[in-house]
Amino acid sequence: MLAGSCSAPSSPCGELGLARLRFPAASAKPLADGTCRAGFKRVTWSALISVVAMASFVTEVLAHSGSLEKEDLGTRISRLTRRLRRSRFVIKIGGCSLRRTGCTFLVSSICATLGHCLKLGEVCNMISKKYSEFLPSMQSAQDLVTQVDKLSDDIDQLKSRIESEVRRDLHVSTAEFTDLKQQLERDSVVLSLLKQLQEFSTAIEEYNCALTEKKYVTAAQRLEEAQKCLKLLKSRKCFDLKILKCLSMELTIQKQNILYHLGEEWQRLIVWKFPPSKDTSSLESCLQTELHLCTEQSQKEEKTPISPISSILLAFFILGELHMKLKSFGQMLLKYVLRPLASCPSLSAVIENQPNSVIVRFESVMTNLEHPSPSEVFEKIRLVLEVLQKQLLDLPLDTDLENEKPSAVVLAEILGDVIWEDLSECLIKNCLVYSIPTNSSKLQQYEEIIQSTEEFEKALKEMRFLKGDTTDLLKYARNINSHFANKKCQDVIVAARNLMTSEIHNTVKITPDCKISVPDLPSPHEDGKLEVQRVSKSQCNELVNLEPENTLDQHSFSLPTCRISESVKKLMELAYQTLLEATTSSDQCAVQLFYSVRNIFHLFHDVVPTYHKENLQKLPQLAAIHHNNCMYIAHHLLTLGHQFRLRLAPILCDGTTTFVDLVPGFRRLGTDCFLAQMRAQKGELLERLSSARNFSNMDDEENYSSASKAIRQVLHQLKRLGTVWQDVLPVNIYCKAMGTLLNTAISEIIGRITALEDISTEDGDRLYSLCKTVMDEGPQVFAPLSEESRNKKYQEEVPVYVPKWMPFKELMMMLQASLQEIGDRWADGKGPLAAAFSSSEVKALIRALFQNTERRAAALSKIK
Repeated sequence: MLAGSCSAPSSPCGELGLARLRFPAASAKPLADGTCRAGFKRVTWSALISVVAMASFVTEVLAHSGSLEKEDLGTRISRLTRRLRRSRFVIKIGGCSLRRTGCTFLVSSICATLGHCLKLGEVCNMISKKYSEFLPSMQSAQDLVTQVDKLSDDIDQLKSRIESEVRRDLHVSTAEFTDLKQQLERDSVVLSLLKQLQEFSTAIEEYNCALTEKKYVTAAQRLEEAQKCLKLLKSRKCFDLKILKCLSMELTIQKQNILYHLGEEWQRLIVWKFPPSKDTSSLESCLQTELHLCTEQSQKEEKTPISPISSILLAFFILGELHMKLKSFGQMLLKYVLRPLASCPSLSAVIENQPNSVIVRFESVMTNLEHPSPSEVFEKIRLVLEVLQKQLLDLPLDTDLENEKPSAVVLAEILGDVIWEDLSECLIKNCLVYSIPTNSSKLQQYEEIIQSTEEFEKALKEMRFLKGDTTDLLKYARNINSHFANKKCQDVIVAARNLMTSEIHNTVKITPDCKISVPDLPSPHEDGKLEVQRVSKSQCNELVNLEPENTLDQHSFSLPTCRISESVKKLMELAYQTLLEATTSSDQCAVQLFYSVRNIFHLFHDVVPTYHKENLQKLPQLAAIHHNNCMYIAHHLLTLGHQFRLRLAPILCDGTTTFVDLVPGFRRLGTDCFLAQMRAQKGELLERLSSARNFSNMDDEENYSSASKAIRQVLHQLKRLGTVWQDVLPVNIYCKAMGTLLNTAISEIIGRITALEDISTEDGDRLYSLCKTVMDEGPQVFAPLSEESRNKKYQEEVPVYVPKWMPFKELMMMLQASLQEIGDRWADGKGPLAAAFSSSEVKALIRALFQNTERRAAALSKIK
């Protein structure tokens, strides 16, 4: 671009091919410093080039629109282009002149700065000469500017004409094109809808023809094609909804029609015959049940290489109803054929092949088995499924259903999915569960059942009834160790609960010599023990005898003689047998059996007090037996874990094989029950003594009779308890219990008599006679043993078990003694009377028994 300074020698004034061009204005004048500046107008060459390039396009548009004038625009544009080129050439020449003039002005300015060296006249002459040379070149430049302005105006006019006329015609053409395009699209949609309607109508017509000819597979295919056409029509949202409703209704009616015909054919080809009775679980009903599979094609039916049943199934498959139909058939097959075969050992399946059908029925076989053998059941079921596979599910592989080839694989898998879950559950519950051995020694024989189960599943997979790997049936059979442990534990718990809920009063007598009838346990370290014993014997002669002179009795830590429930004895035997079984079982089984034994005792702790609650509260004998049962169990629990600690699985040998933690609970359980019975008996004793009218006014016959009756009732109750508990409770427990109850009665009698304020001589005599009755008959309640001769020892030891027995004797003495005898037995607080009563109690009795005399006062003064 031209820099604008005439004195700039390096300004590219001549390079007019760039985007912008400046021309000096006509009014440009030289400045005082010797330079000149001229105005310029800008010309956009890119616009001119664009116009030239679009000339042919605009010409065509105007020609088609009919608005082109006589003079061709292309011709005018070419002429303008040539004039522009000439202008550029002239401008280049003028640029050279300007460049030379600029240099001259630069010299003039330099000369002006050096004016002190030159004369002013010479400078003025030189300037005038140069200016006269510059005027012609400037005039030619102004002419060129005028030509460029005119050319620019022509270009603007042409541009405005294009915008006003050509664009308007383009908009009109675009709108017409859009309308035509939309019309074409609408016509295409309508044509597509008509084509689909035609296909729908054709499919329905062909369907009706095929259905009339009983070509069910073809009819199902045509109906499926109609269904697809209707689906495409529904996807067109612009379609009339009334027509769609009519088409949908027609399609639904036709589908139900073919399903009805297929159902009729299905019932004709597959016939179930049931007994008249509604009870289908009995053996007689099963023997009258039959399944008929027809294999003959009807005359009107389509002649195909496949069986009629298979063609019906194919039609159901095409219509999407095959799964429901096979599900219904599978449920009936399971209920009336497979489940009876799996649950009844005397039933066997019989297959009869007739010319036009195959019949599946049952026959009964004599057997002594309570539950069927798994191997036999598997064989029976496989026979039935093979017939179904051959007659019902064996479709040919080349049956083409629109590039889909349903084969025997599809149908068999569908039926297998329907019945397998229930069938496997039935086989497990009715066969495999009962085949689990009850003893660990028979586990090796179970391998045959596992093998037969594997063969059964393999056969089902070959018939395509099963898919995938191992099923629940085979997993159950292989997991025999866990199932054996579970069954064993379940049987143990069930047996234990039955024992707990049995009658308690059926008892057996146990002695210190009694042992649980369990085989001797093998020693885990026999070799080591023998070695230790040899060492001990070799050193025995060198050691001093360190044994104490007085040794403990061999039964010191044994349970005393008593009676326990027979069920509890069997319960402990069950626990020992279960732990013995655990010693020969696998680790997993041993752990389960061990904790099952612990669960037995937890169950006893919860069940027995609740189940027998009413009897334990009302019957003293049962309370005593329950007490003995709990002590018996606790006694064995002390050493039960220790006996088996080294013989169980290693995982149980870390200190967990113990039952000692259960001992306090069982002791507390027995003690609480017996103490509750003791409190009840104490309450009855006190209630009977309450009818003695406080032993006051014994001179009254009625009062004396009431008191005597109360004493008799108390003694009778104690004797009855002694009889009930005889040979039941251990001797020491028996004596303590009877002593406690007798002591309660005597304490009540002593308290009532000492509370009297006045006791006459006659009252004293009668009170003495009542106490004499207690004193004479009281020891008789101590009869822990059935042999009377052996009970005398315990009757002589009554003061040991009855703390109030000696005070009761002293009371009887005071009722018949004189003041002197009372004083002598007091003996200044050191006599037996002082040991039995306090001084206040003795003084109260003296005041009640004796009148207020000097002798009484003297006696009272001695009681301190």
